[in-house]
Amino acid sequence: MRISDQYVWNFLFSLFFMSLIISGMIILDSVAARPLGTVDPMTFFVLALAIFRLTRLIVHDKITAFFREQFYDVVETKTKRYLEKPVSGPRRTMADLLSCPWCIGMWASATILFFYHLTLSAWFPILFFALAGLGTLFQLVANALGWKAEQLKREVEG
Repeated sequence: MRISDQYVWNFLFSLFFMSLIISGMIILDSVAARPLGTVDPMTFFVLALAIFRLTRLIVHDKITAFFREQFYDVVETKTKRYLEKPVSGPRRTMADLLSCPWCIGMWASATILFFYHLTLSAWFPILFFALAGLGTLFQLVANALGWKAEQLKREVEG
């Protein structure tokens, strides 16, 4: 079994996440604008699309690269500079989290659900993210179809 000081940081971040979830539950228990646990299937689908888009925005999109890159080290060689994850510490944990769609998906789910239940005004940004997520899915499907068509074309020609 490999022992790493990184386990401590991962554990601390997990505790922080759990404390945010518990705090959110306590807040929503007293001031929720919508009853907890009452999500119809269509709303569930919209929330899922919003979570999908927020996750992709944080983990993959270029527009948020400036944020993700704050947790990386700049390594310089004679010919170029590149980013590298730190070996250990809280910046390593953040770099790991921000490159993990499953991890950020948990944070995005907690955030979207918290604000959905907290205030009726959250519906607009949630719907905005959901529509952007649906557009992203359409684009991914269109790209996959295009790639498949190009592959079939090459097979027929070659």
